Amino acid sequence: MIDRPLFLAVTALIVIGMVFSYSLSVYTVLLYNTQPYHFFLRQFIAGMAGIVIMWALARQNPEKIVTPAGFTLLVLSALLMIALPFLPEQFAKEVGGAKRWIRLGPVSLAPVEFFKVGFVFFLAWSFSRKVLPRHMARDRQNRYTLKEELLIVLPYLIVFVAIMFIIAIFQNDLGQVIVLAGTLLVMMIFAGSSLRFFAFSILMALLAFAGFIVTSPHRIERFKGWWFMLQNFLAKLFPQWAAKVPRVDLAEEPYQVSNSLHAIHHGGLFGTGLGNGILKLGFLSEVHTDFVLAGMAEEIGVVGVAAVVTLMIFVIFRLLKIAGRSDEPVYYLYCVGIAMIIGFAFLINALGISGVIPLKGIAVPFLSYGGSQILALSIGIGLALSMSKRARM
Repeated sequence: MIDRPLFLAVTALIVIGMVFSYSLSVYTVLLYNTQPYHFFLRQFIAGMAGIVIMWALARQNPEKIVTPAGFTLLVLSALLMIALPFLPEQFAKEVGGAKRWIRLGPVSLAPVEFFKVGFVFFLAWSFSRKVLPRHMARDRQNRYTLKEELLIVLPYLIVFVAIMFIIAIFQNDLGQVIVLAGTLLVMMIFAGSSLRFFAFSILMALLAFAGFIVTSPHRIERFKGWWFMLQNFLAKLFPQWAAKVPRVDLAEEPYQVSNSLHAIHHGGLFGTGLGNGILKLGFLSEVHTDFVLAGMAEEIGVVGVAAVVTLMIFVIFRLLKIAGRSDEPVYYLYCVGIAMIIGFAFLINALGISGVIPLKGIAVPFLSYGGSQILALSIGIGLALSMSKRARM
């Protein structure tokens, strides 16, 4: 039986994203002199297509559809990501020093969004054959050593380094690398890796993350902007202790996070009302994409955003429920991976706009403006819905 609550919850999030793609894009419409419904219509078309794709995939036999769809997404999106830097400007326009979208007439697609779903399937498919059986074959008294575990996952780490190079260097998108790295790590744990391996992996990931920051001038500036905000907060909270912390002096305060916090504060508990936000009028850049949660907080308040967050958590819960009740290891690991892709993306965005961590430019699943992430996640959820028919619900 198809997991209808999961389908309805994702549909609700997509519809909410449609509404705010209209409400929050008013300044961008005026700035670029486009039609009033320019962003809404594109989000509406992508959202409706995503809902139809979800339902169509959900009705398919998972034994017949999952493997072909998963490998097709993986191979095609990987080839497109490799080809992106070499495509001419009419097919791949450079934005922010990197090419991330392929333009096909009026349609722009971000291959990395589809790659994430394909990569999760590949990990689930491979772990269920190479990693999970090995861990299950050994009892608790005869666990693998850390060296043995590293040798088991070494091929996956090599593949991930290649992926990291393509996304972080060619596309200048460290945020997506963090989402994929977190997903890979969690899937390894669910495949049977030890907590010792988990701790070692976290340490290596932090070192790699620090390396990416110090080797990129724009990431250094972004990190300095985040620390500038944090040091002022610490100075108010712990005046004596914070005085000993190294300080960063900037010519001007990072306006994005500052205005994001102002929008959240201005919205209060119940918000200013749908369409009545002020900070979206040129004070928050990309408010309908990266800062959609801040724009929503101003218009529907903490209570409204809490309801949306609850809906997002419910989607993750349903995916994990399908995973927990699936007898097929591939389905089990795949649903865990899709849940992590959604969860990490939402968490990184929410923490970034509130100043807890540096901004990463990650779209909020189903809510941010952008057809690629909606269509890709709709395919991912559709495959999970198909798998739910084989779960012991």
